[in-house]
Amino acid sequence: MPELSADQFSLIYNMLSLTIAAMFGTFAFFVLAKENIAVKYKPAIVCSSLVVLIAGYHYFRIFQSWDDAYAISESGMYVATGVPFNDAYRYVDWLLTVPLLLVELIVLLSLTRERMQDVLTRLVIASVLMIALGYPGEVSDNTGTQALFFVLAMIPFVYILRVLWKELAAEIAEEDGRVKELIEQTRMLLMISWLFYPVAYVFNLAGGTAEAEIGVQVGYTIADIVSKCVYGVMVYFIAREKTMLDSAPASAKVATAKA
Repeated sequence: MPELSADQFSLIYNMLSLTIAAMFGTFAFFVLAKENIAVKYKPAIVCSSLVVLIAGYHYFRIFQSWDDAYAISESGMYVATGVPFNDAYRYVDWLLTVPLLLVELIVLLSLTRERMQDVLTRLVIASVLMIALGYPGEVSDNTGTQALFFVLAMIPFVYILRVLWKELAAEIAEEDGRVKELIEQTRMLLMISWLFYPVAYVFNLAGGTAEAEIGVQVGYTIADIVSKCVYGVMVYFIAREKTMLDSAPASAKVATAKA
């Protein structure tokens, strides 16, 4: 663990604290707002709730581990206490939440049961491979090993984006006007937020410096807030729009579809 100034330590400390608040706050929102969603769309909100609840728990553990890993010295710098910082909590979290993030969106699309099962099976397998392949590089001190597993993890990463953009394009194009717009915005948000992860991962290649540690920890926390909290709220808006569309008179549905 690199030596950190008070400001550097506090930046990561406060970002972790902010993420805990964001995760549990978003969880409360989903619990309170789920009654606004039709029964057939509630599985998406359940998945959203689970994602932020699981992430909130793991960020609490990361926060505790970070606090235990450092102590302030007489010089005013934060130095390692010898207690290992357990960053593996992130990968346990991602292993559980990334598949659920994909389920959130897919269950809201107008797919047949067979088509949905096929798409979800492939996306869940790809997401598990992505996380599993990223972990060995994350914990390695060898630059070559880090680079190798970065490239390997990017293969399922690119595959997931390909499915979301190319393979599902026809089904998304058939959605009603406002719903289609929200889905496209949500896909874009997911892609942008996911791009933070490989960028933060690259900071590991610099390894051992205070700047690298800040890049990794702050980059991952920003990505998690956007890809779990903000993304989950976007999924809620899609489910809410579909609920209102289903309950609207037939004439209103036609007008919405034309728009």
